[in-house]
Parts: sequence; structure tokens; C-alpha cells
Amino acid sequence: MTGRLNSAQPYALGLFRIVIGLLFTCHGAASLFGVLGGAAGGGTVPTGTWPGWYAAVIQLVGGALVLLGLGTRFAAFIASGSMAYAYFKVHQPEALWPLQNGGEASVLFCWTMLLLVFTGSGALGLDRLFAGRGERVDDTARAGEAVPA
Repeated sequence: MTGRLNSAQPYALGLFRIVIGLLFTCHGAASLFGVLGGAAGGGTVPTGTWPGWYAAVIQLVGGALVLLGLGTRFAAFIASGSMAYAYFKVHQPEALWPLQNGGEASVLFCWTMLLLVFTGSGALGLDRLFAGRGERVDDTARAGEAVPA
């Protein structure tokens, strides 16, 4: 049983990355373009306003990169940092716990993106196509290690 689960791990990680990237992209699109119900309270975030507009751009671009599995570690690192900032500057001053201050999404996105920094894109990501000339990424190797073909 463990062997089967281990062999499916890169695909489960890839699916996890796709779902998280899609959700993060949707947050950015809602804030920038007013789709999917728009920003909090409806509408869009005014262009260039700090920190909302910049956070929305990071969500849209970073989420799309994570979704595609392209530059996953770097995009996830920036996204994780932006969510940490959102939590500590916007939500945490209101109350200590995320459940009390409305910061659950920020905390969850922060930690899931941080996980992707360490795991990489998994299977089904464009990162795997650009792993290097004449190299392939071996599913049995640790994340980030390329093995000659």
C-alpha cells in the first residue's frame, strides 16, 4: 500500500499545485477585474493602491505560474510572502486568531505556497519540461534533483 501511495505522490502533488494555483489566480482576477463576485464588497481594487492592488497582481500572476507549474518555487515564495504580509498587516491587528480576524484564507495560502517552495511542482508542471537539456526529472528522486536521461 505504501509503495502505491509513494508512486502516486508526484501526481497528487501536481494536482494539489493545480488546485491551489487556480484558487489563488481566482482571488487575483476577482480583485483586479471584478469577476467571480469581485473584491471584498464587490467591484475591483483601485489601480496602484497599496497593498491591495499589488497583492491582487501577485495573486493573478503568481497563481497562474503555480497553476502551470512554471517557476513554481519562485512564484510560490513570492505568493507565500505576500500572504504572510496580508495576514500580519491586515488581519492580525484585528484579533489574534485567524478565525476571529477573517484571515483564514491568508494563512492557508501562505502555508500551502510555502509547502510548494520546498516540494516543487510535482508531476504535470511545465517546470519538468525545462528541467535542463538532456535531463529528465525522475519521480523517484527527491524534489529538485535532475537525473540524466
